Amino acid sequence: MKQKLVTFLFVFTVINIFAQTPAATKPATANTNNKTLPPAEMVSNKVVSSIKKIPLDETSILIYDYDGALFSYDLETETIGWTVKPADNHNEMCANKVTLNNGVVYIPFVNGEIIAVDNQSGDVFWKSRLGNITDQIVLKDQTPIVNNGKLYITAQNQNGSSNIYALDTKDGSLAWNYKLDTVNNDVTPLFFNNKVYIPSANNLYSFDASTGKVISQKNFEEVMSGKPVADGENVFIANDKDILYALSPDKLDILWQFKLDENQHSVKERIFCKDKKVYFAAQGETVSTLYAVDSKTGTQLWKRDFAGDNIEYITEADDNIWGYTKKGKLFQIDITNGEIAFEIKLTTQPISNIEFPVDDTIFYYCDAGLIKFDLGTKDEDLYYMRTSIKDNVYSAYLKIIK
Repeated sequence: MKQKLVTFLFVFTVINIFAQTPAATKPATANTNNKTLPPAEMVSNKVVSSIKKIPLDETSILIYDYDGALFSYDLETETIGWTVKPADNHNEMCANKVTLNNGVVYIPFVNGEIIAVDNQSGDVFWKSRLGNITDQIVLKDQTPIVNNGKLYITAQNQNGSSNIYALDTKDGSLAWNYKLDTVNNDVTPLFFNNKVYIPSANNLYSFDASTGKVISQKNFEEVMSGKPVADGENVFIANDKDILYALSPDKLDILWQFKLDENQHSVKERIFCKDKKVYFAAQGETVSTLYAVDSKTGTQLWKRDFAGDNIEYITEADDNIWGYTKKGKLFQIDITNGEIAFEIKLTTQPISNIEFPVDDTIFYYCDAGLIKFDLGTKDEDLYYMRTSIKDNVYSAYLKIIK
């Protein structure tokens, strides 16, 4: 997960060093006319076939490999069914996740292409491109948010702009677009109560999901880099340093704020809500901590420290929190009390999310391929082996079709 973003990350490093945070003054309207956008930010789309609801291929798993190709792998026959790649990707890497909705797989590629395909056959419904080949837009750390006939995603452009896009899911055409405050925005939007929430620099925005009109804008002292989440009533987001905020969904008023322990920071995407509680993991110089907080009051319910290691990933399954650390420690924690139910140092380093195919097994991806981990025997079975291994690996993503 270390190096290979060479050209791509160099651009972001330069941007981060020299960019200034702009004042919190923005127009309250979004751009719905694709032709008025500069060429570097326009959306081009091509319809191959009409989109429709597709039955699920429930014997397969989608693997977004770290070389930037997405393929369907049959878990019964252990064969690849189909593969989709971007047309002209010069950065061969997986930097995003995919979304499965009504049997359609929506795939964002790092070079700005977004493709909608049939989950059974891999046949393409439509292709869209944000920006163009010359001034290439970058999609990084994005999960396409699909709701009410639209797909929401944020993009960064090498010309120094950053935008949130809403595309029509029937053909990939532009529904609306809004230019954000910061050139470096790799946070996945939140869809909640027909609004779309996205942080940008020191601001958090809420948009009307249908029109892109800005409903609310909240300015903070620090950069807001966390992924926004909701518990069904309110919105929660962490800043780049050490505070988690609870906000009202309409006016974005601060309801409470929770300060992390000393030297804790960078919640990023390691956050989720369940049963009126917020669970999140922060990194630190010496200790990484997993917190459980009451979403109504901001009261800490429990916390679990990981000394000398950093939590890289967390998820929830069957009232347990699963995750792994930077040093390859896989853990299972009881969501009710923070007690460790299972912990092991893996011999293979996960670079993906964790998927749960059946009882007592989990899937994750490593540099060698797909690992099926038996929780009883603690065996790491290389279920799918890559034909080649790259020297530099960023990330991968798995999605069981169900």
